[in-house]
Amino acid sequence: MADSSALERKLASFDPNALGDTAGGLYGLPFTSEEAQVVVVPVPWEVTVSYRAGTAAGPEAIRQASLQVDLYDPDLPEAWRMGLAMEEPDEKIAAESHSLRPLAEEYIGWLEDGEPEETHASFVDVPTRINQRGQALLEWLKKKTGALLDAGKGVVVLGGDHSTPLGYLHALAERHEEFGILQIDAHCDLRPAYEGFEFSHASIMYNALKLPQVKKLVQVGIRDYCQQEAEYAAQSNGRVTMFTDRFLQSEMLGGKSWKKECKKIVAQLPQKVYLSFDIDGLDPKLCPGTGTPVPGGLEFEQALYLIRMVARSGRTIIGCDLNEVAPGDTEWNAIVGARLLFHMANWMGVSQGRLKARPLEK
Repeated sequence: MADSSALERKLASFDPNALGDTAGGLYGLPFTSEEAQVVVVPVPWEVTVSYRAGTAAGPEAIRQASLQVDLYDPDLPEAWRMGLAMEEPDEKIAAESHSLRPLAEEYIGWLEDGEPEETHASFVDVPTRINQRGQALLEWLKKKTGALLDAGKGVVVLGGDHSTPLGYLHALAERHEEFGILQIDAHCDLRPAYEGFEFSHASIMYNALKLPQVKKLVQVGIRDYCQQEAEYAAQSNGRVTMFTDRFLQSEMLGGKSWKKECKKIVAQLPQKVYLSFDIDGLDPKLCPGTGTPVPGGLEFEQALYLIRMVARSGRTIIGCDLNEVAPGDTEWNAIVGARLLFHMANWMGVSQGRLKARPLEK
């Protein structure tokens, strides 16, 4: 239980115009997880990534880059007062990801080479072992995020690869009768047990749709997917709606506005929305270090405009995640990720009644 008098002293003494204090928390803010209304849970896990690794280092890179983020938003001028904090990463999770990743990488290489099983008999049990650890990660995150939700917190999961938030979705499914998912991504992630890994980053939405509480999946920015995924969406009886990058760009090249496209997207969403943001949904110039970059994608302000529109529509963003931010060779990836995380958390707070946004000018 947070000490209310201590929190009031922090609110009174904190200077949002000062340099980010390295002794402070996320964004240099003075809040503990107990004091903050919104808590970020880092999950440094990337066992099943199928191309480039590095996302496990994303949470720490974002934490460091967050100290350079100015806290003023003209729509939410005192957003920092809501309280935003990031928990310490679980060292066991990070260590296990580090130890299992080479094993998965070797197994994926074996699959790609098409070598017979008898050549590498030791590889046969690799998926079973990694699937067991994926299930354990799910249970750990379900318990952790569930406790935060029960304490009245807004929760953001920060990956790691895109497989990481599944436990959080399970926790939300136990607390909400139904909700939809807004997925901003270059990929559909609708592959069943990709490469033999049940909890693959390429299977997160396939796994999410196993939850009957997930009534709708709206995918935005998709531009790299296979026939199996296209057929899955087409045969979903409207449960999956895909706004591909090609469709969105064709609409706007034909003279339609991004505002109009966003209205179409939001109209597909139910009252309760979970936001899942794979950073490769953005144009790769904004996230060159991400594991599987694809040409095309949203601009930064386009993504924020859509998120703001969801919140301003009166829908409730019940939770969100940001994933696939890999530091790469420069700080640029974390710089973009830190700013995106800040706005996502704040607009989730608006939708949950924790913050008030300035009304739109008519």
